[in-house]
Amino acid sequence: MRLSNVFNLGVKELRSLSRDRLLLALIIYAFTFAIYAGATALPETLNRAAIAIIDEDRSPLSNRIVSAFYPPYFLPPQMITQAQMDKRMDEGLDTFALNIPPNFQRDVLAGRSPAIQLNVDATRMTQAFTGSGYIQSIINREVSAFVNRYQSRPSSPVELVERIAFNPTLEKSWFGSIVELINNVTILSIILTGAALIREREHGTIEHLLVMPVTPTEIMLAKIWAMGLVVWVASALSLTFVIQGYMSVPIQGSVPLFMAGAAAHLFATTSLGIFLGTVSRSMPQLGLLTILVLIPLEMLSGGMTPRESMPEIVQNIMLAAPTTHFVMLAQGILYRGAGFSVVYPQFIALFIIGAALFAFSLARFRKALSEMG
Repeated sequence: MRLSNVFNLGVKELRSLSRDRLLLALIIYAFTFAIYAGATALPETLNRAAIAIIDEDRSPLSNRIVSAFYPPYFLPPQMITQAQMDKRMDEGLDTFALNIPPNFQRDVLAGRSPAIQLNVDATRMTQAFTGSGYIQSIINREVSAFVNRYQSRPSSPVELVERIAFNPTLEKSWFGSIVELINNVTILSIILTGAALIREREHGTIEHLLVMPVTPTEIMLAKIWAMGLVVWVASALSLTFVIQGYMSVPIQGSVPLFMAGAAAHLFATTSLGIFLGTVSRSMPQLGLLTILVLIPLEMLSGGMTPRESMPEIVQNIMLAAPTTHFVMLAQGILYRGAGFSVVYPQFIALFIIGAALFAFSLARFRKALSEMG
């Protein structure tokens, strides 16, 4: 194998990519607007939920509760009547409708524990689940503060002191931006390498390569380093200018260490892209296969959902996926400031998985070339 051949073939891939405006636009979008959209549109945190309140008590306590609902968690409450509640819920105007009953303040001060009715539109599943807890917490806080002004309450025998590590303000964009970056590194590396191989076949240039004094290993390595370099540079720029710069997300650990982990991950995912490119006969087939592969890789890698909440058999199977180790590595470095002494098992796993995928893809690539020849 000659390194000059690998280099020159890789430069050819970069020139070919530079003429593909659609793929260039995809790369720019994936590492700019898609990062921002994914970070600010996460459904896990309640944001501007529509709430209506029926205040049948008209007391200082009920007014205090009404004024406690404000952005960004809720829209300003709409004051409605009992007759309007069902109609507004049926029309989808309100996610929550809170009904404060008559004599609510009097019953609270008398220690009767009155009930407040909360109607929830459960078709908006995420907001319904999260918002119900927020509303209960807000009401308990306002009632406790109000009652303490009029009568003494025994103090709790235990005080819970909460310490929120790594994201003290619970800012969702800090989490979402990194997750989106991790996902896009995986997506683009698979798509670009697979598309590079399909493009060779569709343009008829793969036959030219077959008559040149180059080996399948050189051809495959050239595509891997060229497409991997594009994604690696784009992710570095996105992390620096979009995530840290524009979105002001604090990075706890070493960016060079993370980029080293990204390079190891790209070695594995670009090899996987080559394999999918050899299996596919056209760009549409590549797109369908990529969807089938990417969905489990992203959903089961631990980026969006903790691995501990998955069945044990799924956790064990996903240890063979490079995304699982890349997510662990990226979160450890960027969220918690972990050093190499902490994340070195993930580096080792990525190198082993990458080598296995490379060997498997190379065997498939050689077979595909022999069939063409």
